[in-house]
Amino acid sequence: MTSDRIALRGLRARGHHGVFDFERREGQDFVVDAVLHLDLAPAAASDDVADTVHYGLLADRLVAIVTGEPVDLIETLAERLAAECLTDEAVREVELTVHKPSAPIRHEFADVSVTVVRANAFPAGSGGAR
Repeated sequence: MTSDRIALRGLRARGHHGVFDFERREGQDFVVDAVLHLDLAPAAASDDVADTVHYGLLADRLVAIVTGEPVDLIETLAERLAAECLTDEAVREVELTVHKPSAPIRHEFADVSVTVVRANAFPAGSGGAR
């Protein structure tokens, strides 16, 4: 596997995820970090955004998921976000972290996060979605 990566870190969006009614009602900010593993040589050679992952468009798609249909667990949210990253056939693997900085915890804390690592079901170039 190539060691090339695109990292999108600190993507913030307001969602209504959580197991408590007030989380669903009031919402809170979630922060997403996505590290995409892919071969960047084709994009470097062509200097064409079509040969890489357009991280601006990816950010739009990830924000749509965070602001979309509520789920109880950030584990579920992370899985959905990782699956979206893998819709691009160039992405071989994604490490996706969802941070919930305002989690309903009665103690002082710096962060709560869940990280999933998922690999693409099809090898790059085999005809998956782009």
